Amino acid sequence: MTTRATRGPRRRTVAALAVILAVLAAFVFRLVDIQIVHADDHVAEGVNDGNLGTTETIAGSRGDIVDDNGTVLASSVLVYDSILDPKLIQDFEDQTDPKRKPDLPWTDASERIAAIVGKSGDEVRELVAAKLAEDRNSQYVELAKGLSTEQYLELRDLQREGLAYIHMTPRSVRVYPNGAVAGSALGFLNGAGEAQYGIEKMQNQCLSAENGEITYLRGQGGITIPGSERSTPAVDGGTVQLTINSDLNWYLQQMIAEEAKKQGAQAGSVTVVEVATGKIRAMAEYPTVDPNDIDGVKSTYWRSQIFADAYEPGSTFKPITAAAVLNEGAATPLTSVTAPSREHFPNGAEVNDPFSHPVYQYTFAGALIDSSNVSLSKFGTKIAPEVRYDYLKKFGVGQDTAVQFPAEQAGVIHDPATWDNQTLYTTTFGQAFTVTPAQIAGAYQALANDGQKLDLSLVESCTSADGTVTEAAKPKGEQVVTEKTATEVRRMLENVAVQGGLADAVEVPGYRIGMKTGTAQKPNGKGGYKSGIFFTNMAGIAPIEDPQYVVVVTLDEPTKIRTSAATADAFQKAMTQVLKTYRVVPSSQPMDALLPKFD
Repeated sequence: MTTRATRGPRRRTVAALAVILAVLAAFVFRLVDIQIVHADDHVAEGVNDGNLGTTETIAGSRGDIVDDNGTVLASSVLVYDSILDPKLIQDFEDQTDPKRKPDLPWTDASERIAAIVGKSGDEVRELVAAKLAEDRNSQYVELAKGLSTEQYLELRDLQREGLAYIHMTPRSVRVYPNGAVAGSALGFLNGAGEAQYGIEKMQNQCLSAENGEITYLRGQGGITIPGSERSTPAVDGGTVQLTINSDLNWYLQQMIAEEAKKQGAQAGSVTVVEVATGKIRAMAEYPTVDPNDIDGVKSTYWRSQIFADAYEPGSTFKPITAAAVLNEGAATPLTSVTAPSREHFPNGAEVNDPFSHPVYQYTFAGALIDSSNVSLSKFGTKIAPEVRYDYLKKFGVGQDTAVQFPAEQAGVIHDPATWDNQTLYTTTFGQAFTVTPAQIAGAYQALANDGQKLDLSLVESCTSADGTVTEAAKPKGEQVVTEKTATEVRRMLENVAVQGGLADAVEVPGYRIGMKTGTAQKPNGKGGYKSGIFFTNMAGIAPIEDPQYVVVVTLDEPTKIRTSAATADAFQKAMTQVLKTYRVVPSSQPMDALLPKFD
């Protein structure tokens, strides 16, 4: 039987139990709210609290540069530089509160750190001790540079176990697997990873990466708070594909280096352009920079000779004069002029041929074969200076190529209104204006392509990290001369290859080719030319009956042979290798009857 006396204690017990359950329920509700319902909000608040959140950069990788077949010419490798905070290490060691002290004492931690970075524990401890002896408040001592991703992850695990005195900074290292192959085309980065030249600079927007970050909270003792990690992924740079064939480029670089040394030249280059597309298939240079070690050559050769060296082309531009004159109907390949080896013109100008000869009645074709300056002066002035100037501009003189290569030179051509009596004639045979090897290649591409000049190109595409491919813009074309004119000039160029003094040296067995030599005087900086010092070059097209490729070879100041004959062997080897590389079908059509040299 329940009495009043027994009911009282029981009610109090029930009430107390109810209160306890209510309080417990409140705690559970609050715990669920904090850790589950609003966990993300609270973590975000903690991350935004500069005293609690830790943010680390996730470095994106700069994109690759590859050749036309996908061979990697430039790539990036992420490495990490690590430092220690000596003061924090000492503070942890002096800490008496076990809650604030890392689980690993410095003696044990230093051994584990040393094993990861390839040092001994004694070496790591000595680094820190020496720094503290120097400065008790020092927060920096270099632990190791260039650590791999695997080493970085192992150190990061220690970091998250409470070793908050380890810090790591990612760094991208650019690697060029093929060394100097197409080095002047690729360019290079500086020590800060900034693009300085070449494709690296031209295509920096495509190649550049976007860094990400990882953010997390640390509790007492530097321990990472579970569930507090938040990350934004890095976005790697895109892949740039070039038009260059790296195997061909390698061969041509070896070859032009050998030929330049054999001829005692300071430098040399080979440019190869595909006629139908305007694509640059090779740009080989000597000396050239190895982007892995730019100090291996003089800084002069950090840039591309093919785009950055402008010079008077000399006789390689006589076919351009021929194209202008023929296109205007002022002459034909068989039109003739009287030409001594030295001509005094009525306006007082004097022009000399490169060799002494009696008075000849040169045909236009014959003038190209013997490279007669006097004849070209007479043929060239059959059209007005302003007209010749317009043609030179159309063929690319005085303007950058569409490649827009860094530090590219446009060359110089003056307004014909300013031409003096001598310039009136010298412009007909490649003097008094300057061009780059790339511009010569572009001009010959137009002759080879039935008179249509296409923009030169060096880049095929950019493929972003998500796989999106952005193709290079299609080249623009301009019909600078008629198909008939281009065909006639090519026939004249074939006559040069067959009847010229270098016919045997430049012959490519099985193929009909057309070519023209050039020997350019070099300015002395005083308004004249250096005595006996020349820039030699040779430009050619093959096969001449079905043009596929243009090859331009240059040698800077050859000393063994000082004429354009210095480039003959290099040109023959280059053209032979190009035709072999692209498996061009040998010529099957016989050459037309030779054009006569003399009337």
